[in-house]
Amino acid sequence: MRTHQALALVPVLVALLAGCAAPPAAPVGLLDVTSRPPERALQSGIRAYEDAQYAEAEKQLNLSLQLGLVSPRDRGAAHKTLAFIYCTSNRVVECEAEFRAAKRDDPNFALSKSEQGHPLWGPVYKRAQP
Repeated sequence: MRTHQALALVPVLVALLAGCAAPPAAPVGLLDVTSRPPERALQSGIRAYEDAQYAEAEKQLNLSLQLGLVSPRDRGAAHKTLAFIYCTSNRVVECEAEFRAAKRDDPNFALSKSEQGHPLWGPVYKRAQP
């Protein structure tokens, strides 16, 4: 008889405990992320790079890093794009430093095979690898 009484309390206890649990975190959406200043600066920097506005791209990418990009992958992308800008403007020391920073900030960072074969930054990237 006591077992049945105890079993009858299980749903009540579960309901009470469920009420005490923290509500699930709201999912993070694209608009949530891109409204943050660091991510907005990263987007602007990549867009400027794609539009061949390299001075503006460099400014925005550096700003994104200074403001504190959260994602390691985003930090790696910012450093990679800066490396491309530096290599194409013959700033080889800065280019190599950015490839090293990309790997430091994102351990999974790697150039694609076609990027590795690029005549300007491919050799610099290879030198920057541990």
